[in-house]
Amino acid sequence: MVVIEADRFERLVADALDSLPPELGELMDNVAVVVEDAHPTEDLLGLYEGVPLTERGDYGGLAMPDRVTVYRLAVCAMCSDEDEVRDEVAVTVVHEIAHHFGIDDDALAELGWD
Repeated sequence: MVVIEADRFERLVADALDSLPPELGELMDNVAVVVEDAHPTEDLLGLYEGVPLTERGDYGGLAMPDRVTVYRLAVCAMCSDEDEVRDEVAVTVVHEIAHHFGIDDDALAELGWD
């Protein structure tokens, strides 16, 4: 396990978001990406909460943003150095953003993102 301080971890998440293709970023709509230390009840690396773009239909302007959370301590617990943390953060960000686009866990596994 390696412990990455919160501000450094947030920078790694921002770098992972910046590494997404610009076309993908332009398609993201009303989504906030945040970092928390740990999920309160489950052992998760990340979590998408919201209405995927494929299911939005009549999605008004007053809707709360979707939320992607990356859990710092869970990611750090499975890594032995910062390079591994960087890689796992990138995978977790892609995985959760994929849910924003309506891609489920089975499809992600088929694509090699499990």
